[in-house]
Amino acid sequence: MSGFDDLLPSAKDCMQTIAQVEAQRASDDMRREAAAAAEKKELLDRLEKPSGISDEERMKRAATIIKRAVNNGLTEVLVGQFPKEAFTDQGRAINQTERGWESTLAGLPKELYDFWRKNLKPRGYKLRFQIVDFPGRMPGDVGITLSWH
Repeated sequence: MSGFDDLLPSAKDCMQTIAQVEAQRASDDMRREAAAAAEKKELLDRLEKPSGISDEERMKRAATIIKRAVNNGLTEVLVGQFPKEAFTDQGRAINQTERGWESTLAGLPKELYDFWRKNLKPRGYKLRFQIVDFPGRMPGDVGITLSWH
């Protein structure tokens, strides 16, 4: 039996190896989750602060995006996608299409809404805020779509 020791580990050794592999996986998962949480917090912190982009610059960017989409035969374009945490109610009012959902906007999403209301809405453009994914069957990110149809 001792001649097979190098060929085949004992059942006990197999279980110890499995435990080590599982512990390493759990540790890796925790590191990834912590990094993702830190990344999300950084993004939310950035979204809360004013962008510093002037209406003139934003109009130039909008014109470029719209012209490119129109040249490709599109009638709408996804302007941005934001974590639900960027909204004061986690996107609930948007998901329920409640009156006054606009009051839940903050930071960059609010800037984009205000820019649309002031500059694009009078030109016939429409803006739609909606939940664009449902991780774990719960509302996730909010997408902002600009359309001209």
